[in-house]
Amino acid sequence: MYAVIKTGAKQHKVTEGDVLSVEKLEGEKGAEVVFSEVLMVADDKNVKIGKPFVEGATVTGKILTQKKGPKITVFKMTRRKGFKKKTGHRQLLTSMKITKIVM
Repeated sequence: MYAVIKTGAKQHKVTEGDVLSVEKLEGEKGAEVVFSEVLMVADDKNVKIGKPFVEGATVTGKILTQKKGPKITVFKMTRRKGFKKKTGHRQLLTSMKITKIVM
C-alpha cells in the first residue's frame, strides 16, 4: 500500500516504513505527525484519488531528527557595473519515518 501526501507545498509518494526528509515541521524527536492532506491512496486491488483530498485517509509519521539541508550558493551579478552579491541558504528539514497509512 502507498499514498501520495502533500506537505510543504510538495508532494511525496510514501509507503509504510519509508524515511523521508520534508520541509521543517513543528515537533520534537519522537513526536507523531498526522498528515490529513492525502491526495491518493492505493493498495493491491483499488486506487482512491481525492478531489483534492481523499476523505477519511490519513498518514501517520514519527519525527526522527530536525536538521539542515545542503548549502545552496546564490550568486547575482550585473555585467559591466561592478555589482556582485554572493549569499547562501540552508533549508531546515525534518527527517521522519512513515508508520501507518489509513485508507
